[in-house]
Amino acid sequence: MLSRPKPGESEVDLLRFQSQFLAAGATPAVQLVKKGSRRAGDANLEQPPLQDHRDVVMLDSLPDLPPALVPAPPKRARPSPGHLLPEHEDPEERLHRHDQHITAVLTKIIERDTSSMPVNLPVSSGVAFPPVFHRSQGRQGKPVTAGKRSIFAQEIAARRASGAKVSPVREVESILDPPESAMTCEALTPREWGSQPPWNSYSFQGPHLVTGKGLKSQEAEQEAQTIHEENVARLQALAPEEILQEQQRLLAQLDPSLVAFLKSHSCTREQAEEKATREQRPGRPSAEVIGKEAIAPTSASVPRQENELEPETPALALPVTPQKEWLHMDTVELEKLHWTQDLPPLRRQQTQERMQARFSLQGELLAPDIDLPTHLGLHHHGEEAERAGYSLQELFHLTRSQVSQQRALALHVLAQVIGRAQAGEFGDRLVGSVLHLLLDAGFLFLLRFSLDDRVDGVIAAAVRALRALLVAPGDEELLDSTFSWYHGALMFALMPSQEDKEDEDEDEAPPAEKAKTKSPEEGNRPPSDLARHDIIKGLLATNLLPRLRYVLEVTCPGPSVVLDILTVLIRLARHSLESATRVLECPRLVETVVREFLPTSWSPMGSGPTSSLHRVPCAPAMKLLRVLASASRNIAARLLSGFDLRSRLSRFIAEDPQDLALPLEEAETLSTEAFRLWAVAASYGLGSDLYRELYPVLMQALQDVPKELSSPPPRPLALQRIASLLTLLTQLTLAAGHIAPENHSHSAEASLLAGSSSVTWTQVSGLQPLVEPCLRQTLKLLPRPEMWSALGPVPTACLLFLDAYYQAWSQQPGLCPEDWLQDMERLSEGLLLPLLKHPSLGSLWDSLGCCSPLCNPQSCAVAPETISSLASLGCAGGHPPLSLAGSASPFPFLTALLSLLNTLSRIHKGLCGQLATVLAAPGLQDYFLRCVAPMAALHLTPFSAWALRHEYHLQYLALTLAQRAATLQPPMSGTDAALCHGMALALLGRLLPGSEHLAHELMLSCVFRLEFLPERASGGPEAADFSDRLSLGSGGDLGCGRGALLAQACQDLPSIRSCYLTHCSLARASLLASQALYRGELQRVPALLLPVPKEPLLPTDWPFLPLIQLYHRASDTPSGLPPADTVGTALRALQWVLVLESWRPRALWAVSPAARLARLMCVFLVDSELFRETPIQRLVAALLARLCQPEVLSNLNLDCPLPGLTSFPDLYANFLEHFEAVSFGDHLFGALILLPLQRRFSVTLRLALFGEHVGALRALGLPLTQLPVSLECYTAPPEDNLALLQLYFRALVTGALRPRWCPVLYAVAVAHVNSFIFSQDPNNSDEIKAACRSMLQKTWLLTDEGLRQHLLHYKLPNSALPEGFELYPQLPPLRQQYLQKLRISGVLPNGVSDT
Repeated sequence: MLSRPKPGESEVDLLRFQSQFLAAGATPAVQLVKKGSRRAGDANLEQPPLQDHRDVVMLDSLPDLPPALVPAPPKRARPSPGHLLPEHEDPEERLHRHDQHITAVLTKIIERDTSSMPVNLPVSSGVAFPPVFHRSQGRQGKPVTAGKRSIFAQEIAARRASGAKVSPVREVESILDPPESAMTCEALTPREWGSQPPWNSYSFQGPHLVTGKGLKSQEAEQEAQTIHEENVARLQALAPEEILQEQQRLLAQLDPSLVAFLKSHSCTREQAEEKATREQRPGRPSAEVIGKEAIAPTSASVPRQENELEPETPALALPVTPQKEWLHMDTVELEKLHWTQDLPPLRRQQTQERMQARFSLQGELLAPDIDLPTHLGLHHHGEEAERAGYSLQELFHLTRSQVSQQRALALHVLAQVIGRAQAGEFGDRLVGSVLHLLLDAGFLFLLRFSLDDRVDGVIAAAVRALRALLVAPGDEELLDSTFSWYHGALMFALMPSQEDKEDEDEDEAPPAEKAKTKSPEEGNRPPSDLARHDIIKGLLATNLLPRLRYVLEVTCPGPSVVLDILTVLIRLARHSLESATRVLECPRLVETVVREFLPTSWSPMGSGPTSSLHRVPCAPAMKLLRVLASASRNIAARLLSGFDLRSRLSRFIAEDPQDLALPLEEAETLSTEAFRLWAVAASYGLGSDLYRELYPVLMQALQDVPKELSSPPPRPLALQRIASLLTLLTQLTLAAGHIAPENHSHSAEASLLAGSSSVTWTQVSGLQPLVEPCLRQTLKLLPRPEMWSALGPVPTACLLFLDAYYQAWSQQPGLCPEDWLQDMERLSEGLLLPLLKHPSLGSLWDSLGCCSPLCNPQSCAVAPETISSLASLGCAGGHPPLSLAGSASPFPFLTALLSLLNTLSRIHKGLCGQLATVLAAPGLQDYFLRCVAPMAALHLTPFSAWALRHEYHLQYLALTLAQRAATLQPPMSGTDAALCHGMALALLGRLLPGSEHLAHELMLSCVFRLEFLPERASGGPEAADFSDRLSLGSGGDLGCGRGALLAQACQDLPSIRSCYLTHCSLARASLLASQALYRGELQRVPALLLPVPKEPLLPTDWPFLPLIQLYHRASDTPSGLPPADTVGTALRALQWVLVLESWRPRALWAVSPAARLARLMCVFLVDSELFRETPIQRLVAALLARLCQPEVLSNLNLDCPLPGLTSFPDLYANFLEHFEAVSFGDHLFGALILLPLQRRFSVTLRLALFGEHVGALRALGLPLTQLPVSLECYTAPPEDNLALLQLYFRALVTGALRPRWCPVLYAVAVAHVNSFIFSQDPNNSDEIKAACRSMLQKTWLLTDEGLRQHLLHYKLPNSALPEGFELYPQLPPLRQQYLQKLRISGVLPNGVSDT
């Protein structure tokens, strides 16, 4: 077998293969057929193909070199073999025959005979132009043409047909006029081929194609009829087979495209004939006919079938009849017209099963059984077509539509749904949360994708939906209305408090560094992952800011879109310092906002709505800059230096709102925001140079305040502007009271401070005579609550200005103190003291409890649609008037009043007693009592943190005033002092981040103030000793009792304060920032944005904090702590805890008894010598006695989770190891070991002692008389744990547990073993019964008669006896019967006495 050539073989190998093949003589696989040459003529056509000749390649005859490239010889044209040129044809005739020139064509024209043709003149009309035809006009009576023809062509054909006045059938046939050169034979359709009658019975009515048109009128019909008769005679002479053969021959000769064209026109004529016939039938509805025509097949290759509806299928009843003349209705698809039918009847809900929620186009939730008209556009959706409204799934589907209007409509409806959900309109009518459902479905990124749309309407709807999602309605209004409160410009960052572990470490860093540094894990996380924890972080990761800048700068949207974008940017800036920095650093974003929406010159605006806000001042743009400046001092400095805000502030402040070319409301809001922005900058000590330039303007505005206040209907916008003006003057006055420190840094902030000189005292000293009359004017409305509420923050701003004024005045070094002291006396006597005695002020104090969020936690309830990943204040529904944020809230005015009273009493100590009378108000006393009462910890939400911060301001200022009064004046009453001390302790444990200065001041002044402990001088120590005697029933040495310890603690109170200031110290950076804010040191204020309040500053068990820190330091330092430091810290902490346990038990109400026990155990775990110190021993013993009181012991639960501990059993195991190593039989240590071993506590603790630390039993020598709790707590109920009972028995039998070593546990073990071996419960399992008999048998055979007698004759516990229990003199009858039964059964041996 010959092999096939392989890749890589040369030509030589191929020639060798050819030689082998030829030598073998094999038959080739293919045959080579050579066609004849066309040049050979007819001879080659008759020559048969060569069969045996093979094509053999020979290389010998080929030249070595390729042929030269020379021009080829010219080719001669030769005729084809079948069409040879005739030899004797005249060339001239051949040229004339093939001549196609126009002259040759014109010489052959034969004139047409028009002598008999009728002439039709145009019809005269009464109008200048013929009527215009519109396609919407009805054409039901006109013929229907096939194919896609223009309306003009159809109209002309219809006019020709109407002019000829032919029958409908002939009209359809004659629409297309055949050409003159048409074929004389008829092209039959496939239907005619298959269903043609016999030829002899076919009746030919006349010619169809040959009409004689163009001949003379006399000869036309005759000639056509002659030709027709000849054709008919010829067809009748042929057989059907011959006719079909001729037909096939003709079809084979014709062009296939021409055949298809003729067939299609034939089908069209047949359909037109059938339709015309059906139209002539009476009583048939047009809808059915149109329906049949719509579904009829139009392809010529498919046989046409009769499309009769099935008898069982009802006809589709359509409200309108589709016409082919309508646009895009050439082919009617009935299945797509079902939506035009009447809706099915609405199903009434008969069960309680849930139904899909549907919403109207305004976002309203529609009831399942509501019946709405269809013209509202709420029907014709996919599922449940009879129900009105759209579901969320259908709205999501519409947002991906190709029609931009549908996308915009869906986004608009979703925005409305979100707004109503946040407002709480849905209530409990929906199962689950709408916002959670939308976010889980990817709504956030759907909005982001929609922002990238090219259609302006879709972008506008997406921006509106984004605003509805991010900006809770009411939040900005609340923050704006409280801007002029006491530290109202400060705001917590609106970011989620549940952060990842990576973010927890960032809280320790300063705010400036936190904004610059970003964890790599967060930077690498995808936006969807970030959005799950923080929506705003996820949005910022999708380049939202550049897109918003593009929309503002390039697309120039309408006013509503601009306002929505600015509102979204304000919300992003409130999120955190990092977000505010990203808004500032987004390329051209702030530049676009300042240039387009804060221009210094613009065209005057009319009273109506404007078409564009570009190049027009806009108040939200000014507010955005103010919120950005509040984020940090650095951002404020960059805004002032880099965006020319000075000129814009001067532009909008220098001119009165009525004179600005803006609507009055917009002008007043813009002026108010300008004042607030300047006030924020002045809070950092920036922008002071503007004061000198605008001093006349400010003075004029201040002089106009009384006139505005005296107007009958106070306008809220005007009052907000006045309050913002007073807040600005307050900050400028504080700036005048402090000299800027030297700053050697080179930042933008430092250069700005260096370039602008600070305000001097002489520039602000003339403001007080203008502000004080405003305050007096507002106080006249205090008896009228409705008018007082309408004033808003104006009285509060006046009081805060006077506070800053006297504070700055007292700090001027070159002025005489007598001047400001006399002015303070004048203010007190003329204004403040009469105000304190006014009955209306008492009503404000009485309403504190009603408006307090601390006393009314339900006022801070979480909004119904709250998202953990999106923080908001939740002010959608507003606030009632009697609430902290309500219009009738007393907190802002009373807080400002207390701040002024504190400043005056601090500067002028002689006024302290008179001003402190405000503390005796019954409303304030009742409010303090309600705040001191034990209450559950309030869940921290953004709104509760904001409200509690303002409430804590009032409490702190009241306590500070009380402390000054207690120091300077005669002692306060014991009740008032104790109440103030309890209030200070409660407030210290509740203060939130940002109030570090308040916590530090409370520990310095109020908490450890001896004047607030009236018990030390009213027999408190003696009463404590007497109480201990009554409860313990023992008369110990009074010098070592609790009374002596309390007296010593009162003497050591300064040392105790130093200890807690050291160990409860707060972060230094946070403390310095807080001090700068509350002291008015503007040059040191870092930011007005406070950190997120995750928890209070101090833990609830802060009195034990020094002990916990000692324990952690000892655990981290193997060598141990210095003895002096350890003993002193532990001593002071135990002293303070004893004071609180004895005189302020409510302060420790939040610390569970189990947590207190764990903290006391930490004292013994610090080192091996601390618990041996005598003062420590006495204090721990006194605290242990307090812990073992019946009312406290009943609440001791060691199974609950404890703060700072993984579990109590782990701590107890560590405690046992330490006891076994270093206790040396210490009785106090042993008492703490025994306390958790009570029967009601977990068996794990007892198993740890008897299973792993049996050696510790020898050191537990605590006498029964010193046991802090009753012995019955250990023996009842009987033990049911088999493993522990076996350990009890083994310890007794092996001698590890003896009465002289451990009398308490010996009595406990004997009691439980005795109860077990004589247990006869029939419900016990076989294992328990077998163990019981085995243990009784071993007891019966004990050689230790004492132990055997104790186990068999045990009666009941009695701690008064040396053994700790009583014995039966002889076995009771029941036990004897049981033993006798066991003897009979062979369990016990005979011959042993029962006694």
